[in-house]
Amino acid sequence: MSQSVQEHRERAPDSVGCAIVTVSDTRTPETDKSGQIMRDRLEAAGHTVVGYQIVKDEPEQIGALLDRYCDDPRCQAILFNGGTGIARRDTTYDVIAGKLEKTLVGFGELFRMLSYAEIGAAAMLSRATAGVYRGRLVLSTPGSSNAVMLAMDKLIAAEIAHLVYEVTK
Repeated sequence: MSQSVQEHRERAPDSVGCAIVTVSDTRTPETDKSGQIMRDRLEAAGHTVVGYQIVKDEPEQIGALLDRYCDDPRCQAILFNGGTGIARRDTTYDVIAGKLEKTLVGFGELFRMLSYAEIGAAAMLSRATAGVYRGRLVLSTPGSSNAVMLAMDKLIAAEIAHLVYEVTK
């Protein structure tokens, strides 16, 4: 690892305030395994979950929730899961991509690369994305539990504090 990356990681906050949003027309708090995986991985890494909500895959609701969490001073990162495919009801990517002020193209690329190693060519169906909106880090993954575990374990948990440091410096 380069000295610069190591220095930035050392300056990163010890704990990031995170909101978790599960986009689903069918999940409930009791059946939202992916949202729970996000919570568990974030808390295990020392981060704080400052908000959690399940929202229908409706563009207006997704956008309103994104704006609401951006207004919360405790929230530095917003993690979405669900709605990143290409089905008619999958609108999370479209809403988030339309709002991002800066995109973190490498997040989606790395996610699909890692996913390809697990599920093959079907990885191309994912529109996982990340970027910056109104001074907040926004991360969006598919809603399947396996996809969320992959993203959390290989990409997000290890770098979220560093990413927030970069967004806020």
